[in-house]
Amino acid sequence: MSASASGPGAGTYRLVNAADDGCLEVPSGATASGVQLGTAACDDGAAGQIWQLTVSGDGFTVKAAHSGLCAGVKGASTSAGKAVQQQTCNGGASQVWKPARAGDAYHLVNAASDKCLNTGAGLAKQNSCDNAISKSWTLKTTTGASPSASPTSSASPSASASASKSASASASPSASRTASASASATASKTSTAAPSDTALGAWPTPTAQKAVTATIEVSGTYDGGVKRFYGSGDLGSSGQAEDQGPIFELADGATLKNVVLGAPAADGVHCLGSCTLQNVWWEDVGEDAATFKGKSPSATYLVVGGGARKADDKVLQHNGAGTLTIKNFQVEDFGKLYRSCGNCSTQYQRHVVISNVKVTSPGGVVVGINANYGDTAILSGVTIVGDSSKEINVCERFKGNNSGDEPSGLGSGPDGTHCRYSASGVTYK
Repeated sequence: MSASASGPGAGTYRLVNAADDGCLEVPSGATASGVQLGTAACDDGAAGQIWQLTVSGDGFTVKAAHSGLCAGVKGASTSAGKAVQQQTCNGGASQVWKPARAGDAYHLVNAASDKCLNTGAGLAKQNSCDNAISKSWTLKTTTGASPSASPTSSASPSASASASKSASASASPSASRTASASASATASKTSTAAPSDTALGAWPTPTAQKAVTATIEVSGTYDGGVKRFYGSGDLGSSGQAEDQGPIFELADGATLKNVVLGAPAADGVHCLGSCTLQNVWWEDVGEDAATFKGKSPSATYLVVGGGARKADDKVLQHNGAGTLTIKNFQVEDFGKLYRSCGNCSTQYQRHVVISNVKVTSPGGVVVGINANYGDTAILSGVTIVGDSSKEINVCERFKGNNSGDEPSGLGSGPDGTHCRYSASGVTYK
């Protein structure tokens, strides 16, 4: 995993993470040495998101354009989990990063530790290289163009072979099961700008319909062929009871695509671990449209395309751990698009990344998260439509609990820590 002739050349870039669509940045544009780097919604006007790559051996130094300080590992450590921060440039190996192809993106491998630049809960660190999508980065020039190949950097076969072997050996079964979804998400990230509304599909006309009397269990990939599925018998309720069964239950790593859920929709879709929901439409949300239940902090859920209507309360309910990415999605007549469970008996730190989402009033809240558990929400390309659009809360922070009590509110709006978005990331129509 080292720079190669087909890798990026020296230049000025934004570094966009494949997991959260956020840009690598120095938080708040700080200029002091020792500040840990993080990711936040990409913003053309944000100080600290522009990086100058300069060739150093078979890698690059990565310098913050606003501060002149270099990205390096705290204490020049070779241990996993150590913070990556901006530091006074010293020419040391821990400030050199080697790009290695990871699909259409790159891993950035530290020359001293042979570990990859990673992000978790929006904070940058180094971890062993594997297939985790949070370790993949797209390098975008400040004009949005793809980087040109470097004419000067040369391949280092031994380093590349060593890193590849490490990635293969350290990839977990969960990462393997979600590699396909991760690769798809990575490949789609070809620009730091949010996709246009043309990426949003039209509401489909179902090709057929099917009554579902018992939950359909899915492992692997289930393609519904744009049929309408609706609950019947024990799944025939359209109420808000918390103990309803789902129409579909997805095993860890499963994909559900090209499905229309009609009324009654019972409790929609349950994901027991990492999952992908692609082109899934809810015509009339029952209890919740989808609930995400994975227990691992590395669980990744992807909702891409599709949409939901008529949700009295929540659309996407996050009860488990991990990160949910929602992109190219539309919702109308709803209570909350996303909610990190406010009073589950077992609580986790949860993260959500939202991009190119169209929200049509009436509605209540786009995102609700629990600040006291360290939740984060990164939003970009959100369009809010309708006469009462200004009444829709973009991001609301709560104090969650595990006692079953109603959570209390802590505030709303961008705070740079839990609710991460800029004014330019939200458009009202």
